[in-house]
Amino acid sequence: MSKHTWNEIGINEQLSNKLEANGIVEPTDVQAETIPILLGGSDVSARSQTGTGKTLAYLLPMLQKLNPYSNAIQAVILAPTQELAMQIVRVAELYAEPLNLRVQQLIGGAALKRQVEKLKLRPQLVIGTPGRIHELLKIRKLRLNDVNNVVIDEADQVFQLGSTKEVEIILHSVGRDRQMAFFSATYPDQMARFEGRWMKNPERIQITPEHRVSETIENYFIVSDKRDKTDTARRLVRLLNPKSALLFLNDTDNIANWESKLSYEGFTVEALYGDADKQRRAATLARFRDGRCQLLLATDVAARGLDIEGLQLVIQLDPAADSDHYVHRAGRTGRMGRPGTVVSIVMPQELFIMEKFRKQLGIELSERTMFRGKLLTAEQLREATRPFALRQDAKANERTDGAVGKEIFEGNKRPRPAKQSNDSSISKPVSVSAASDTVKPADAAKTTQPPQPKAKPAPAPIKKVERKREGKNKGAPKWLKAKREAEKEK
Repeated sequence: MSKHTWNEIGINEQLSNKLEANGIVEPTDVQAETIPILLGGSDVSARSQTGTGKTLAYLLPMLQKLNPYSNAIQAVILAPTQELAMQIVRVAELYAEPLNLRVQQLIGGAALKRQVEKLKLRPQLVIGTPGRIHELLKIRKLRLNDVNNVVIDEADQVFQLGSTKEVEIILHSVGRDRQMAFFSATYPDQMARFEGRWMKNPERIQITPEHRVSETIENYFIVSDKRDKTDTARRLVRLLNPKSALLFLNDTDNIANWESKLSYEGFTVEALYGDADKQRRAATLARFRDGRCQLLLATDVAARGLDIEGLQLVIQLDPAADSDHYVHRAGRTGRMGRPGTVVSIVMPQELFIMEKFRKQLGIELSERTMFRGKLLTAEQLREATRPFALRQDAKANERTDGAVGKEIFEGNKRPRPAKQSNDSSISKPVSVSAASDTVKPADAAKTTQPPQPKAKPAPAPIKKVERKREGKNKGAPKWLKAKREAEKEK
């Protein structure tokens, strides 16, 4: 955080008091570096990671320079999406109030006729999407001749998503002597071309470019086959149990499918479509913000610039298209130094994408596995499953050597008792007394060995003659057996 005060960087007392009343005591780094330059009138191209306070960095000097006594539109702010434009409008209205300035939103999805009526209130600042502002210019319901201050927020996306022709028509419609500012978290190669076309010797500001993803965000990925992704996402949400989570997809066509599957699993799910009208988007986000909806499905376009206070979890159901998109997705959480978590669910053939992001963004992006209610590293998983491996070894030992394996697993190495023989002469250990030559049971054996069961006495030997006689008697009639017995007694 910057150590400057608002007054030191040029913000007047009215805005300083409003900032402090809202709990914003000192400016962030991007605000401290950008505001003095904008107040000085120079063009600015600022790059700073998402969630560092870029909105106030351009709003405060813009509002401070506007003339509240003029009825002309003096400043324009362009944003790529309706939601981001409305977020800027809410912040602008908050800080325009003490300066007696009027702010008007001009976004697609809202009633055109109503916006035309509100323009009659003579706002000094208009904020909107390029498509709607271009439409109003085309039907001559909007005049930008007196505009001397233009800001393009998420500039890389404005030039990528919207028609470049529409943006150029808007910029051609403003006054020639205007101040221009581009703000974004990323800086694609084409940005240099737009800077050269529309700016005059811009001041380039880059805040901690080596940490494009906030250091307060933990970045993980989980490997899953495509057919198991739904179950993996379900288990992940159950495990982390967030109050709310934002889920990113690459293809809009898959949103409805994911919405139905997650709803079937018992979650409250909403979807945010980029082409949805203003009322539907506003209602969806309102339910998500106040906790009536736990999961919000969105694409990169729909969620661009979303500021959800307290959002702690972002899940990427599809990996980001490139490192810039990863930055913007991760930037939905961990805003203004708060903690956050980003988990990507990738297929085995997409592991190289995670390695690429790790190198390009300089972040710690490691694999995790869900096991017994925890997200474990590979080392932690090996440690957690080690007893199970030992148990398998023990079972194998039991098949070959009795219960030895089990005794080793339990840490019990007591010797097994010796096997007993039917021979009574070795059923007990014996010792020879030094005082007499008699043999007696060993006293030591009595104390160290448990009592053993007595061996059965061996049967007395049977003489061959008797065995032969018994064999002859088998099957003989009773009178013959009696005769033989009588002869035996004689």
